[in-house]
Amino acid sequence: MTFTHYDLSLKDDVEIFTKQLFYALFNDVCQEKAAHLESLFLKITSGLAIPDGLQLWSTYQQHFCSIREQLDLDALAFEQTDPACKSLGEVYLAYPGFHAIAIYRLSHELYLMNIPILPRMMSEYAHGITGTDIHPGAAIGASFFIDHATGIVIGETTVIKDHVKIYQGVTLGGIQVKKELAEQKRHPTIENNVTIYANATILGGEVVIGENSIIGANVCITNSVNPGSIVTYESENRITKRKSYLSQKTDQT
Repeated sequence: MTFTHYDLSLKDDVEIFTKQLFYALFNDVCQEKAAHLESLFLKITSGLAIPDGLQLWSTYQQHFCSIREQLDLDALAFEQTDPACKSLGEVYLAYPGFHAIAIYRLSHELYLMNIPILPRMMSEYAHGITGTDIHPGAAIGASFFIDHATGIVIGETTVIKDHVKIYQGVTLGGIQVKKELAEQKRHPTIENNVTIYANATILGGEVVIGENSIIGANVCITNSVNPGSIVTYESENRITKRKSYLSQKTDQT
C-alpha cells in the first residue's frame, strides 16, 4: 500500500506563526516588515506547495493595519458590553472571545486571498485554545462581541453584520450536511445589533435574523426572524419545597 506523505510538523509552524502574528499585530507589525514572520510564512507556504509565497506575503501584510483597526473596534465592544470588564487592556490580554476574533480576522484575509489550508489551520489553532470555532470563510462585520467563548461554532457561509453579540454555546450552522451543498450558502445571516444568548442554535442558509432582535438562551431557530423580535424558549420548572433536615429527623424518630 502506498501512503500520501503529509508534513504534519507544519501544524507546529502554523501555531507559532499565528501566535507571533497575533502578538505583532499589537506591537510592531504595522510599522515594520516583521522579517521573522515573513520567513515563517514562506516556510509554511512552501510546505503546503502554495506558489508565489513572497508575493502573497507582500499582499497579506498590506492588510495588517486595517485588521488592527477592526480589532480595536471589537475590543471596544467588549469593554462597553461586559459588566465584568474593568479595562480595555483586560480585553486584549485576558478575553478568549477577543483572541478568537483576532485570529479569525487574520485567517479570513488569507481565505479572501484564496490561500488553501493555511486559514483553516489557523482557525483550528484558535479553536483549540479558545473553544471557539469560527470558519475563516464567515463574513463578520464591525464591533463583534463574543462572551465566554466556549462552545461557539460559526460556519463557513455565515454572514454576521455590525454590532452583534454572541454568548457561549451558540451554533450558527447548516441545516443539512451534504457534500453537494458545498458551494451554496448553508449558514444563517445575522443582521445589525442582534444579541444571541447562550446555547441558542440557528440553522440554515436562508435564515435571516432581523436587526435589533434578541435570541434567548436555548432557542433553536430554522426560520427567519423579523427585525425587532424577541425569541425565547419557555420551559416549566417545577419547584417543590423540601422538608428541613430537622423535621426529617423528627419524622424518623
